Amino acid sequence: MRLWLLLHLLGFTMWLGASIGVMVAGIAARVESRQGLAAVMRAQAAVQRLIIGPGALLTVLSGLMLTLNASSRFGDPMTAGPWLMVMQVAGLVAGLLTLFVVIPTGARVARLDPEVHAAAFDHLRTRLRVAASISGVLGILALVAGALM
Repeated sequence: MRLWLLLHLLGFTMWLGASIGVMVAGIAARVESRQGLAAVMRAQAAVQRLIIGPGALLTVLSGLMLTLNASSRFGDPMTAGPWLMVMQVAGLVAGLLTLFVVIPTGARVARLDPEVHAAAFDHLRTRLRVAASISGVLGILALVAGALM
């Protein structure tokens, strides 16, 4: 149980910490040229692939293991209160959104040349920004719900 909790804490630290770093880099990149923006997107995609993705996966899997462990030991997981359910649902949705929308979209936008494929590049960046923002808000909600539990 302690190992799963350690992995859970490590995973969401990697996931949310790197996500905040990627967000700040994206905000700072607004003043860059189109080619500079492409370099920033490639760096962000690498961080998403190497840190955010494994962190989100580790968080979701360890969270599922912690839930199964708690269910087998204590019966109904709702005995811990409603904050546990908020943490589980928000974390699961945020993790799945990160793994299946944010990371693939980031990889696609990083492969595009922003001058040749300007419309597609801007469209994918907007989709990435919206999906990552929703995922980040849900991840922070899960973190706060876990603290209130």
